[in-house]
Amino acid sequence: MLIAVLALLAAAGCVNASDHSATVDAAVRASSGDTVSANGSIQVPQGAKCGDITTVNGSIHVGDDAAVSAAHTVNGDIRVGAHATADSLNTVNGCITLGSSARVNAAVGSVNGEIVLATAQVAGGIQTVNGDVDVRGNAHVEGGILVRRPAIRFFLWESSGPRIVIGPGASVAGSLRFEREVRLYVSERAAIGPVTGATPIRFAGEYPSD
Repeated sequence: MLIAVLALLAAAGCVNASDHSATVDAAVRASSGDTVSANGSIQVPQGAKCGDITTVNGSIHVGDDAAVSAAHTVNGDIRVGAHATADSLNTVNGCITLGSSARVNAAVGSVNGEIVLATAQVAGGIQTVNGDVDVRGNAHVEGGILVRRPAIRFFLWESSGPRIVIGPGASVAGSLRFEREVRLYVSERAAIGPVTGATPIRFAGEYPSD
């Protein structure tokens, strides 16, 4: 079924079937349907508007001022450019980075990968298991932050726990809930909601010293 979908997308110009990298054509609009890649990276050009972007082994790059319904990958990073928008972002083994003034209308989630917001907005909260979280540069998160307990608890990296940093000027509305050990650093110039499962370490300056 997936091969058939890819063939149709390639015929429509949505996927470059001759390469492991799938590119969403700038002329494609959200109403044209979803773009799916079984194995490879996907690039959404600057200013493009697309539906769901999904890949298994590959990264997803949403260009500046572009818009996607959702971006999902298993093994790969997700990068969202400046002023770009998405409904949701999810990866299992990869980092998620939001550029300046980017916006996510629902949730941002990663299992094993860092989540970085630079002057961006997330309306549906942040979730992770083993990934660090860095909210900086006047970024704003609604819906709080949730760090879940690993389903399998014998991994060596669980002892140190993820590093959660809420930088100067950043704000997190909603609860910050931690089901496992974390290192939570909160700037003296940041605003956060109630915290469960961790003790915030306040810091001055632009970034924690340790």
